[in-house]
Amino acid sequence: MQGLLEREDELDIIQAAVGALRDEHSGDLLIVTGAAGLGKTSLLAAVQAAARSAGLLVLAARGGEREQGTAFHVVRGLLEPLLGPAEDAERRELLGGWHDIVGAAVGVAAGRAAPDPQGVRDGLDWVVTNLAFARGPLVLVVDDAHWADAESLTWLAGFAARVTNSPILVAVAYRPDELPDWADEFRRVGDDNGASLLGLPPLTPEGVDTLVRELYPDGSGTAVEDAFCRDVWAVAGGNPFETVELVGKARNRGIAPVESSWPELRRLAAETTGSGLIARLQQLGSGPLGLARAVAVLGMVTPLQLAGDVAGHGPTEARAALDVLRRERVLTGHQILEFVHPLIATSVYRDIPDEERTALHQRSARALLEAGRSPVVAARHWLEVPPRGDARVVEHLREAARLFMQAGAPEAAQRCLARAVEEPPPVAERARVLFELGCSTLLYDPALTSEHLRAALEQPVIPTHLREQISVRLAQSLAHSDDLARAAAIMRTEASRATDPAVWLKMQLWNFMWGAFDAREEGSRERSVRLAELAERLYTSGDRSIAARYVLGLRAWDATVRGEPVDLALRYSDRALEGELRWAHPEWGFEVPVLVALTYMYGDRRERALELFGQGIAEYEQAGWRGAHLAFGHTVLGFVHYRTGDLADAEGCARWGLELADRVGTGTPVHWYAGATMIAVLNARGKADEARALAARCRLHAPYPNAVVVPDPQTVRGALLLEQGAFAAAEAEMTQAAARLDGHGIHNPGLSGWQRLLVTACARLGDLDRAREVAADQHRRAERYGTLSGIGAARRSCADVEPDPHARVTLLDSAVRMLERVPAPYERACALTELAEALDAGGRDAVTAGRRAEEAAETCSADALVRRARAALSRSADAHHPGSSGGTDRSSSLCASPELTESSAT
Repeated sequence: MQGLLEREDELDIIQAAVGALRDEHSGDLLIVTGAAGLGKTSLLAAVQAAARSAGLLVLAARGGEREQGTAFHVVRGLLEPLLGPAEDAERRELLGGWHDIVGAAVGVAAGRAAPDPQGVRDGLDWVVTNLAFARGPLVLVVDDAHWADAESLTWLAGFAARVTNSPILVAVAYRPDELPDWADEFRRVGDDNGASLLGLPPLTPEGVDTLVRELYPDGSGTAVEDAFCRDVWAVAGGNPFETVELVGKARNRGIAPVESSWPELRRLAAETTGSGLIARLQQLGSGPLGLARAVAVLGMVTPLQLAGDVAGHGPTEARAALDVLRRERVLTGHQILEFVHPLIATSVYRDIPDEERTALHQRSARALLEAGRSPVVAARHWLEVPPRGDARVVEHLREAARLFMQAGAPEAAQRCLARAVEEPPPVAERARVLFELGCSTLLYDPALTSEHLRAALEQPVIPTHLREQISVRLAQSLAHSDDLARAAAIMRTEASRATDPAVWLKMQLWNFMWGAFDAREEGSRERSVRLAELAERLYTSGDRSIAARYVLGLRAWDATVRGEPVDLALRYSDRALEGELRWAHPEWGFEVPVLVALTYMYGDRRERALELFGQGIAEYEQAGWRGAHLAFGHTVLGFVHYRTGDLADAEGCARWGLELADRVGTGTPVHWYAGATMIAVLNARGKADEARALAARCRLHAPYPNAVVVPDPQTVRGALLLEQGAFAAAEAEMTQAAARLDGHGIHNPGLSGWQRLLVTACARLGDLDRAREVAADQHRRAERYGTLSGIGAARRSCADVEPDPHARVTLLDSAVRMLERVPAPYERACALTELAEALDAGGRDAVTAGRRAEEAAETCSADALVRRARAALSRSADAHHPGSSGGTDRSSSLCASPELTESSAT
């Protein structure tokens, strides 16, 4: 087969992969690499032929040099031929719950909102896998991946690495030297996942000899000389494409296959690409040259009529020009045109004079829109046209950006809007376009978003409502850039200038919220007082607007943070939920709904917290928010399990949250949450080595983020230091944490956690007076807040520094009985273990306590605690001999002392 000489090994691998997919539903990844013209496309054609003959579903697409800026171009090429013609019911069945999200990316459905890019990638994973099981096995073929758009290539890199465990064969070809710099993930896709790597070398002289003789068949009039074959090999360098082109042209021009034809071979070789090709095209006349240039600008799969319109040809002239270009092996096709090889397209496009190229792009954009094509298709042409102050171009680019945002391609939207700003828009529209530009970059570059939004606020014409929108989004971008003080200041300024009460309330809410998240905020106490006054006024007025309920939810959290009575916090959170608090609301944000859910968790209302987090995560997934938002949801759900449930469940959720946060990027706010939570869980489970390794990877050390993070990273680091026996370093970290958190008004001991750690560090360093002082303060704060979990934990701290053994046992027994009444299994297991260790070995109570501690630690998957409980049980069991008195029965002493009764918690 022409083009597949000396590719027998590669063909055998292809046949084996297709056979394994057909017979065993065993997937594989075939990666074909090599320079242009070495036969990558021919091998992928062999993959498709083998798969179709085996009755497999084949989806194929390829990247294009001109199409790289069109988001999801390759993905559309794969899926649109299957989904586009399908009836609505069939399409919905294939797309499942991802209909709106993936449908918008593929261009077969209108998007409802703007999913994040990770949400679209996850949706594509599901849809393609569903196709494989519903219609497959499935073969995905992607040619010229080095020219794939960024969105498609990023998805393909993640998906292709996992196909070996599914009934999917992915075959992809690319030129390694032409992969873009940002494509490192795709470049590594074949590493360590069992991929079949097919690197193509040039043909040997023997292979070229065979190919030449196939192209000069017997009966051509002249015998093929060996020297001619060697000359072809030398001129074409063993490149199959160039060999076929060279010999085909030589044969068509009547060049004899003899040694003396060497000079003519050299001249023909220069015409295949580059300047020689252009010189030959120019000799063909203006008609063929113009049509070739139009196709080069329009890109792959160009209709003849469209190319003729852009070239300025009528139907007859366009057909005549096509006949010439087909004969000269430049273009192929009849109604749908393509270049014989991408190398030719590249040469033709690069030779077009700048002014003519601009005109061709402009005509292409208008012709596509007039033909009813999407603004998304026309957008790449507008990007190549210099600004001319055309309001229509601005509108076309804005519409393309809107569609890109709905498809989950914010970077493509940003390119369109940045070009629209350059046009520029009419004065009355400039602030709006800059606002849209800022919104397009928020997900991946909050700092750039701030720059665009500040520019929007500097425009001479800004409607009042638009100014409010810009200011809110600017504050949000600053907050996401860890500049919470400026975010709060902007909202404070906007509140002071608002004349509409509803607008004033909304601006006040955002001002309060960004201040609450700022760990270095000055005047936090004054803010809390103003928030409390506003919340009480709204509560008694019966205002049920969304802004009012968000204020009440924020007040519930502020009360929790400051350790005010828990009933007060729950009263406000209950009222905040008397209506919808959407987690995926595009305008109001997710922060307050999350804080309300955390209020229930700290308030010993575990089931309500789990219910709200379950609803929120489902809402994120439905909206396609599967990046930072979903990472945050699963991370904090893991923290809820850590505080109120099984540590194994906590680790599962936190690990998934961290994996999602890794995809978002290190150093982001969600990564701080995910890393700190995962480290805290690992430390509690006794996986100290893994916790330390993760702390190093997450850079869990100063400087800590400006934002308030739950759990507090500095406190998590203090716990690690205690585990390592670095008591002095732990004491220093917790002293700093105390100053920082107390300074911000974070007085709830259950929220911050530094007091328990500082008690332990001071006790180990011998500073018992300070340890007792901190423990007593923790207990006072816990009783003020009033949850049994908080008071039980505080009594553990008091017991840790209690010198009297009897009083220590009394405190721990009181803590256990409190913790048994609330969902705090890990805290209860800790108290039981400490109680077992505190009881005199040999007594029946010591053995019983040891068994209870072991059972409790096992139930909540606290492995390190299990080992401690078993050690305490072993000591008690060894000391206690059946038949003896077994020691004094101390059950009568296991009661709370008068000054520490459970009534204080109720």
